[in-house]
Amino acid sequence: MSGASPGGRWGARLAPYASLPLRIAVGWVFLRHGSMKLHMGVGGVAGFLGHLGFPVPAVWAVLLIGVETIGAACVVLGLFTRFWAACLAVDMIVAISLAVLPSHHAPELEGLLLAGALALALLGDGPVSVGALLRLRKK
Repeated sequence: MSGASPGGRWGARLAPYASLPLRIAVGWVFLRHGSMKLHMGVGGVAGFLGHLGFPVPAVWAVLLIGVETIGAACVVLGLFTRFWAACLAVDMIVAISLAVLPSHHAPELEGLLLAGALALALLGDGPVSVGALLRLRKK
């Protein structure tokens, strides 16, 4: 029964598809948070970031909203996943360091999102993605 084990024949066949559920889950959570920030507006997000001590908070607010909306949507679709997942990982490192830990909360969700983003930065788009479709069209 070694073929049914995670490291066996089936595991090897399914491994390339691991990024699909991870992309959808991680990207969707970031997209939801990004859309909330989008509704807050640059001024609202900049005010929060300024309170945390960010210099030029309006610039960081625009970047944060962009990464958590455009970047997250690209991750869900599987388009430039490695780049956007790396951006999302940096987003979570900053959030954990400057917002979550100073408030003495456990970074449970943020830690999980960081781990998922790092995994996606390593896995990439996967075969079921817009990126894979575009690569097929180039051939």
